[in-house]
Amino acid sequence: MARTKKKNGSDAAPMTTSQMLGSLLKSARDIMRKDKGLNGDLDRLPLLTWIMFLKFLDDLEQQREEETALSGQKFRAAIEAPYRWRDWAADPQGVTGDELLSFINSDEAVRADGTKGPGLFAYLRSLSSSNGDNRRDVIAMVFKGVDNRMKSGYLLRDIINKVGGIHFTSSEELHTLGALYESMLREMRDAAGDSGEFYTPRSVVRFMVEVTDPRLGETVLDPASGTGGFLVETYNHLEKQVKTVADRKRLQNDTITGCEPKSLPYLLCQMNLLLHGLDAPQIDPGNALRFKLSEIGEKERVDVIITNPPFGGEEEKGIQGNFPEDRQTAETTLLFLQLIMRKLKRQPTSSGRPARAAVVVPNGTLFGDGVCARIKEELIKDFNLHTIVRLPNGVFSPYTPIPTNILFFDRSGSTKDVWYYEQPLPEGRKNYTKTQPMQFDEFKSCMAWWTKREENDQAWKVPVKELLDAACNLDRKNPRAKVDFEHLPPEKLADDILKKELRIAELMREIKTALGSPA
Repeated sequence: MARTKKKNGSDAAPMTTSQMLGSLLKSARDIMRKDKGLNGDLDRLPLLTWIMFLKFLDDLEQQREEETALSGQKFRAAIEAPYRWRDWAADPQGVTGDELLSFINSDEAVRADGTKGPGLFAYLRSLSSSNGDNRRDVIAMVFKGVDNRMKSGYLLRDIINKVGGIHFTSSEELHTLGALYESMLREMRDAAGDSGEFYTPRSVVRFMVEVTDPRLGETVLDPASGTGGFLVETYNHLEKQVKTVADRKRLQNDTITGCEPKSLPYLLCQMNLLLHGLDAPQIDPGNALRFKLSEIGEKERVDVIITNPPFGGEEEKGIQGNFPEDRQTAETTLLFLQLIMRKLKRQPTSSGRPARAAVVVPNGTLFGDGVCARIKEELIKDFNLHTIVRLPNGVFSPYTPIPTNILFFDRSGSTKDVWYYEQPLPEGRKNYTKTQPMQFDEFKSCMAWWTKREENDQAWKVPVKELLDAACNLDRKNPRAKVDFEHLPPEKLADDILKKELRIAELMREIKTALGSPA
């Protein structure tokens, strides 16, 4: 097994290969299956995540401590003894059973050094960045939403020992673990059913980030972060642009922000970003819609927003009251759309481009009237809604059959024309499935068209006047495609169904007459 060298020349822990990691995580999950307190992957993944989170932090701290010592500076620990991984978890023969459960769960417990003090979770939740380390706030916020559901301290010790075999000490290992972790997130989404709302297919995420093209120096927000897919992809996109130490600092501290109010996706988002290289993720644990829209000023605005806000949900009256009276609705998509419009900076960004957004919306947003139409009118008049990409059926299968679209708009002025691009299904396919999801390569034609636009079998342009005259119905069909019954507006669908029902009733009367029964 290969060993890596630390910066001071000493031997580091053995390199953890992809195969070893996969096998190690599998055996940890097998152990968790034996515990009576855990019910499925929705319980197992968070448990594994907070244990890995603490091991990761301790590895990172030890590395930083060495680097700080070499530079002669004073080191500030995010987690202090005796609560560091090395103090209570690293020894395979260390604290176990009820004693371990008490140390982790209790408000007051006997600690690894034999003294009495706050239990592990109680200590972690009390951390604050008053010592100048922002990671302390991140840790406290993460553990406010975490609990330990395992009933057996002995099985928990076995899992801790397994995780102790992962070494977060090299970029190669982090990359490997990041990829494995994403596959675990997908599995959790598959187990989640209705909770799968916070997962967007990686191919769609990557496409949205690539064409929106955030530049280093611009600020990027996902107000509905979920498990962090858009933010991780954005971080990867921006990391390629880093050339100097100042660039690295800007990317780490002043670029990526998110918002996620649910405790499970919040924890997963933090871990996902940490594993991919963001040291202190700035994820707001509150509802992004909780602020009065009219009070969001220029200093709260950002350069780029890339997101898939939850759709089909309903917001409470208190949240609706944060929006203008004639734009209040329970529909989360429409509230998020208004927030996104408000949060885009009015001035050009540091790269000289307009502030811009890419937003996934359900089909209903395109043809909705009333409040929905008023929001779309503002979008068309005050922003440049330059592109609508119509995604094929089943992109979010099997979690929702609702057809979806991506709106791309910016602050370059009002809309003159809207370009539509209908992303086709691959040849011979009628739908996507969980086992055969959409692939990034399928967007190649769209990306080639993006910078050199011409009308073709997939792309067409609609003048803004035509859209305004149609009460802002943006549900425009491809003029070169067959009529897709599933994409018809609801009033047309209702008419068609009524006609068919009337025809069926008429036929039934004819049959009854033929059989000699009274109609």
